[in-house]
Formats: sequence, structure tokens, C-alpha cells
Amino acid sequence: MNQILAPSFEVKPEVLALAAKVKLLLFDVDGVLTDGRLVIGDDGLEFKAFNSRDGHGIKMLQRNGIDVGIITGRTSDVVKHRVKDLKIRHVYQGCKEKLPVYQKLIKKLKLKPEQTAFVGDDVVDLPIMLRVGLAVSVQNAHSLVKQHAHWVTPSIGGYCAAREVCDMLLHAHGLYHTEMQRYLSGKEPPS
Repeated sequence: MNQILAPSFEVKPEVLALAAKVKLLLFDVDGVLTDGRLVIGDDGLEFKAFNSRDGHGIKMLQRNGIDVGIITGRTSDVVKHRVKDLKIRHVYQGCKEKLPVYQKLIKKLKLKPEQTAFVGDDVVDLPIMLRVGLAVSVQNAHSLVKQHAHWVTPSIGGYCAAREVCDMLLHAHGLYHTEMQRYLSGKEPPS
């Protein structure tokens, strides 16, 4: 039987040390959980494509006690449906300024900035990324965002970048091997 000790991508020890402190992982949506394209029909309805593996990664984090949230600048019914499906409790849409929302949330949850992580892709995400304990950018993020990230995902937004963050956090918390063993043993945990 194969031994699954860690995710297949490299993460520096200093990044894993930051990740080990994280109790709340926050995501931007467009360009992070999606590929960033906005598909709008003639009727004005907006469509977004989410990756199912990203969703499963989020569920694994939640099952292991790491909370997840969304802070996004746009407002979309599609996002509302997706977060309901994933049982994400902290959802903030239509945020012209994301930093005040982040500050209120961590105060409400009684968390320190070093206990939080944020995944972003564009310069509007920098105010939060510069304050969290673990700043992550997706591979195809704006160059300035990548410069200020502690870690850049191997994949681009919407194509399992969020799953890579989830796997990395599970690994940093010492949970990845156990989580993967459940599937290898045929005892899939409830979703």
C-alpha cells in the first residue's frame, strides 16, 4: 500500500510553521475559487465554475476543525448557493473594502491575525494579505500579490489552487496523512 505522508508539492518549512497556526482560512472568490472569468448571459444571469476538488478540500478542513470563510468584492447568487452547499458560515459578499470586514470577523471570532490565512489573486486582496499570518496567492495572481504572498500555489485559480491550500494546511497541522489514509482504507468519512 502506498504511504501518503505529504502533498505532492513543495512547501518551505517556514511556510508550514505559519500554516500550523491557522484556525481560519479565508478565500477571495473570483480568480481563486473560480478561474476569474465572469460569464453573464443575455438575461443578466451570472455563471461561475467551481472545482469540486476545491470543495472537498474545504470540507476536509472543516471536518478537522479549521474554519473557512469568503470575503469577496462581488455579489452573486451563484456564490450564495456554493457556500450553502459547502456549509461555509462566514460569507461576506459585495465588500468594496475587504479589510474592515476581515478585522470585524477576527474580532468576533477572538482570533489573532497569525491564526488566519487569506488566499487572493489581485491587488484588492493585499490589505488583508499584508495582515494575516499566512498570505497565499494563486499561481496566476497579479505579480504584486505574488510578491507579498508567503506561498504561491502550484495551480491557477479555479483549477485546484484552493485544494492545494487545504492540503497544505492539513499537512501543516499533521492531519494530511490520517485524512488520506481514511480514503485508502475505504472508510470515507461523512461529508
